[in-house]
Amino acid sequence: MKILIVKVSALGDVVHALPVLAYLKSADPDMQIDWLVEQSFSPFLDDHPMIDNLYRIDTRAWRKSGVKASLHGALSIIRDVRKSRYDCVLDLQGNAKSAMFTLSSGAPLRFGFDRGGVRESLNLLATNRKVPLSANDYHVTDRSIAIARTAFPDGTEIINAGPLPVSVAAAMQVVQKLNAENFSGSPLVVLHYGTTWVTKHWPLISWQALANKLIDELGIKPVLTWGNDQELSAVQSIQRACNNRALVWPRGSLKDLTALLAKADLVVGSDTGPIHIAAAVGTSTVSIFRVTDPKRNAPRGSNHSHVSTAMDCSACLRKTCELDTECGLSIPVDTVFDMVKAHLSSAERV
Repeated sequence: MKILIVKVSALGDVVHALPVLAYLKSADPDMQIDWLVEQSFSPFLDDHPMIDNLYRIDTRAWRKSGVKASLHGALSIIRDVRKSRYDCVLDLQGNAKSAMFTLSSGAPLRFGFDRGGVRESLNLLATNRKVPLSANDYHVTDRSIAIARTAFPDGTEIINAGPLPVSVAAAMQVVQKLNAENFSGSPLVVLHYGTTWVTKHWPLISWQALANKLIDELGIKPVLTWGNDQELSAVQSIQRACNNRALVWPRGSLKDLTALLAKADLVVGSDTGPIHIAAAVGTSTVSIFRVTDPKRNAPRGSNHSHVSTAMDCSACLRKTCELDTECGLSIPVDTVFDMVKAHLSSAERV
């Protein structure tokens, strides 16, 4: 049985779909599972023991190169996919982009969301097995599992996150870096400021206060991670607010970031990819939610906590808002800090 998973983006959504792999393998351990994903998110899927082949699309580069290049890039991938003669495609994306690859795959069975679950209605033209979602399929991971379960009802293993392997070489580099920075004896706490939407951010002043409390009250030197120049500027501001007592971690590959998050005792962040990567590698998290719904997106399990804004309009999904500052400041630093302390105390008891 040859299966193609179409889940191309974004980083957090791809990570949320990983439990489908364990489910499919529990249905048929000999199943060949291939995955189609955006190039920028593919590195942490490289060498995954449950994935046989990766198809990497680069729609951003295609768009920059013009229509002709876009068509050439897409057709090249489509030809490779069709050559594999898949028995079944699971379209976990539900939009027009994934529809193009799902429909052109030539697979006789093409599972996807029904009209109530797709992101873009054009996707409905690509699938011939449409899966309705129940109230129990609200979490984004459960949405993907619902499609896999409909296609392969004999699966038994349903997990909250992962599995996500960690590169041995990247893990060794993380240990070397931590040793060089004299990290030993105290918990490793990673603070990830960045996220894709402005309205998902927790205010910079709140991050600065949290970092100082970790240092002054718990004796913990936080590690600050970042993904672009704007986020680098922000974490450098956090570092300055701590009198340079926090460590700005060098930006590396997704494999490098995954190794660091796997090594951490706790990761704190907003609704963003690194939080979900941390959960996938088994690291405890404290996540901060504003415009998205933690019931749908937050890591699940006893080693994860989340806090949401108390504003009536929370989970509004707005990318801009005149109440942005008020919303961000409505989540108290002390609430997040108390969650951090609770997790670290629990880890000490274990």
